[in-house]
Amino acid sequence: MTMLKCVSPVDGSVFAEREALPFDAAEALVRRVRAAQRRWAARPMDERVDLVLNGMERLGAMNDEIVPELAWMMGRPVRHGGEFGGVRERTEYVSRIAATALAPMQVEGSERFRREVRREPHGLVLVVAPWNYPYLTAINTVAPALIAGNAVVIKHATQTLLAGERLVRAFVEAGVPEDVFANVFLDHATTERLIAARAFDFVNFTGSIEGGRAIERAAAGTFTPLGLELGGKDPGYVMEDADLGAAAVTLMDGAMYNSGQCCCGIERIYVHRARYDDFVEAAVAEVRKLRLGNPLDPETTLGPMASRRFADAVRRQVEEAMAAGATAHLPRLQADDGGAYLSPQILTGVTHEMSVMRDESFGPVVGIMPVDSDDEALRLMNDSRYGLTASLWTADTDRAAALGERLETGTVFMNRADYLDPALCWTGCKETGRGGALGVIGFHNLTRPKSYHLKRVTA
Repeated sequence: MTMLKCVSPVDGSVFAEREALPFDAAEALVRRVRAAQRRWAARPMDERVDLVLNGMERLGAMNDEIVPELAWMMGRPVRHGGEFGGVRERTEYVSRIAATALAPMQVEGSERFRREVRREPHGLVLVVAPWNYPYLTAINTVAPALIAGNAVVIKHATQTLLAGERLVRAFVEAGVPEDVFANVFLDHATTERLIAARAFDFVNFTGSIEGGRAIERAAAGTFTPLGLELGGKDPGYVMEDADLGAAAVTLMDGAMYNSGQCCCGIERIYVHRARYDDFVEAAVAEVRKLRLGNPLDPETTLGPMASRRFADAVRRQVEEAMAAGATAHLPRLQADDGGAYLSPQILTGVTHEMSVMRDESFGPVVGIMPVDSDDEALRLMNDSRYGLTASLWTADTDRAAALGERLETGTVFMNRADYLDPALCWTGCKETGRGGALGVIGFHNLTRPKSYHLKRVTA
C-alpha cells in the first residue's frame, strides 16, 4: 500500500494523506469513466456547457474553505483570495466560444456535395495537474474537455492532494455525472503504466521537464496525443522609453507573487543601460514592501515555498551567483527559517554563466542585467532552453511586435506580465513543451478532426 502525503510548508506537519490506487483498481476506474463518455458526448452541447458552469459556481461556493486549504497545502497567503477569479474568467470564456470553436467547417454545401470537417472528442482525457496553481491549471483543460464531450480523469500533485478531489466533488454536486469526471490518487509508476497501456485518449501534463519526459516515455509507441507545459525562465526587457514605475511594480509582482512559483513568473530581467540604475532602485524598493510569514496571517504578502527542497534549490542558486560575483540587494528576513520560508532576493552583476540566469528557479529571486540595444536584449532573452512568455516594456507597439517576431517564446507581452488570457492560446516552445490550452486552439487540441465527403444521388 502506497500512501501519498501532503507535507505542509506552514509547519512541516502532514496536512493530508490518501492511499494511492493499485494498478488494477485504477484500471477499473478508467474503464468505468470511458464507458460513460459516449453518453456524455451524446448530450446537447448546451447541457454540457450549463453543467460545467454550474460546477464552476459550486466550486466558487467552496472558496472560503479552499483558500486556507491552499495555504496549508502549498503556502499561498490567504490575503490573495485563492484562484476562483481566474477559474471563473476562463470557464466563462470557453463556455461562450464553445459553439463557434467546435462548429463544423463547411467546405461545400451544393446540390451535389456536402463536404465538411467536424470536431469530435478524443474520448477519455487525463489531466495531470501541478501544485502551484492547482485549480487554474486544471480548469484550463477540464472545462473545455468536458464541454467538447470528453470524459476526464484528474490526478493532482501530492503537494495539493485535496484539490482534484474537491474539484470533482464540486462538479458532481452540480450535476456532472460522477462517471464522467473522476479524481484519482496515483503514484508515478501506476500513472506511467496506465499511459503505456493506452488507457487514455489524450494526456495533459503541467509540471517539470523531467515529469514531461516521463510522460513522453510512457506514451512512446501508443500514439496518444499529449499536451505538455513544462519549465520556464521567462524574461522581461525594459527599454529606454518604458514607464519605469509601472515596469518595476509589474515585473516584481511577476517575479515574487506566489513566492515566485508561477509557470510564467519573471525570472530574469534586461534593462536598457540608460534606465538600469533607476530600475534596480525601484525594483528593490518594491520588493522591500513584501512581508514574509505564515500564509494564514492576513498581513502576510509572501508565504513559504511549497517545500524546503524547493527553497533550498533557490538558496543554492543565490549562493552560487554571489560566489561568482553577483550582488544581493535584499537582507535575510526574520521569518526566513532556513527551511520553506525564504527571503526574496534581487541580484545584479549576474551573467548567463550563472545558474540563476540559466536554469529555472521557481522561487522569489530575479537577476537583472543591463543591455545596450534591442539586439543584445533579444540575444539574451533567446539564450534559454525554455520558451513560455516574454514581457516587453516600451511605449512603441510596433517595436514590441517586431521584437516579438524574433523571440523564441509562446506568448509576447507588452507592458504586462504573468497573465493568462483565456482568448489566446497558452503554449510554449523548446523545452517548455508543446500543445496549447484555451481559446479556439485549446478546443481543437482536445478534439480530433473528422472529414465528411457526402455525394448526393441525383436522377
